[in-house]
Amino acid sequence: MSVPTARRRRVRPMPKIVFVSPDGAQAELEIAVGTSILQAAWDNRIDIEGACEGCMACSTCHVIVDEAHFDRLPDPSDEEEDLLDLAWGVRPTSRLGCQITVTEELDGMQVALPTATNNQM
Repeated sequence: MSVPTARRRRVRPMPKIVFVSPDGAQAELEIAVGTSILQAAWDNRIDIEGACEGCMACSTCHVIVDEAHFDRLPDPSDEEEDLLDLAWGVRPTSRLGCQITVTEELDGMQVALPTATNNQM
């Protein structure tokens, strides 16, 4: 009797996301597909609050997405846009980190934590 061969799973590299801190320091991290930007930040000790724990009830996970990747994101919901109206330092490419789910198409995306000047990108 022959022993069945183990199925080989194709291992895909995880998308790399670059977090830019308010002081300009960058952290390039491999993030599993399906993880929110907020959860990825928490998992990697990136200083982002997320006071509502990702249930889209605040704007403390506000991030600024680089222009090259912004159009690859799904459109924000009306609720997300309303919450962004309450955030400080909002830019045209602002989003809530809890509402961005990492996909393969986002590989290389930069997300900046807002500052008073927002001049990182």
